[in-house]
Amino acid sequence: MSFSGPFRVLLIGLVLFSGLKGAFAAAPAPDPAFRGSYGEWALRCESNALAAGEQCVLVQSVTAENKPDVQMVVIILKGPTGSYILRVVVPLGIILPSGLGLKIDNIDIGRTGFMRCLANGCLAEVVMDEGLLNRFKTGGSALFVIFTTPEEGVGVPIQLAGFSNGIAKLP
Repeated sequence: MSFSGPFRVLLIGLVLFSGLKGAFAAAPAPDPAFRGSYGEWALRCESNALAAGEQCVLVQSVTAENKPDVQMVVIILKGPTGSYILRVVVPLGIILPSGLGLKIDNIDIGRTGFMRCLANGCLAEVVMDEGLLNRFKTGGSALFVIFTTPEEGVGVPIQLAGFSNGIAKLP
């Protein structure tokens, strides 16, 4: 069985995500997938049976400051057409219809819906247009907002420092 197109990219990203959980533990063993740090961003590359060569991603794993049970992984990768894809994996149990909100330097960028939920979390994904890519490159911080109840949004901040240098290294 072979996979192609967006499903292949999703599958590769989820395989990479599943390997990320242990990558951020204290004093990890040498990690051959790790290729460099750019601020809070890590460049990771892994071979995959479904892809020719390596699939590389720029990734940041964060926990909400006041809710340690709310963890998020932000992944940037190049899609099959060369465009950049922003993929965010959030914990199970969120209110899906509320979607995923994004602010960069306190400017509301908008919301997107979730594509699907799997055993390790729910996934939102957007193709980054030039405007969003430039905001990530020049911004100081981003705030992703998820809803754990209909009334309560939880903001999960990420640092954008190093993003511009990291994305330049993404093959």
